[in-house]
Amino acid sequence: MTIQTTKKVALINGPNLHLLGIREPAIYGSVTLTDITNRLTSQAISHGIELIAYQSNHEGAIVDFIGECGLLSSDPVDGVIINPGAYTHTSVAIRDALSAMDKPFIEVHLSNIHSREPFRSHSYLSDKAVGVICGLGDMGYTMAMDWFIKHLN
Repeated sequence: MTIQTTKKVALINGPNLHLLGIREPAIYGSVTLTDITNRLTSQAISHGIELIAYQSNHEGAIVDFIGECGLLSSDPVDGVIINPGAYTHTSVAIRDALSAMDKPFIEVHLSNIHSREPFRSHSYLSDKAVGVICGLGDMGYTMAMDWFIKHLN
């Protein structure tokens, strides 16, 4: 059995989030995913936490990643920050993978999904998450990491 010395948090971003800063900046802002990842990495390191960042446009790849850093890992992550993008509204598979992982996760959205098109107000993940942050732009990611810093230390 491996004894984990460093706490780990996975940062998972779903479809189109690699286009942050370019795609619809009026909705999603001008900050890039690289900017967000770098900021969270620094924030995590300063508190002795390792951040494992991942982005994919493919549902199955996200499910695989969740399994690889969860149930299939000999050194699983301690929690997940996830912006599932459009999969928020469609993916039972991501919901099931996160549930099987049995680790706390926080769902983050840059925009307020409840003030947009009606189909965006439903999330398949929210009822399983320890928290949901939406509408606060890229600061939502920082707030999610703040929660893990307090929860894991």
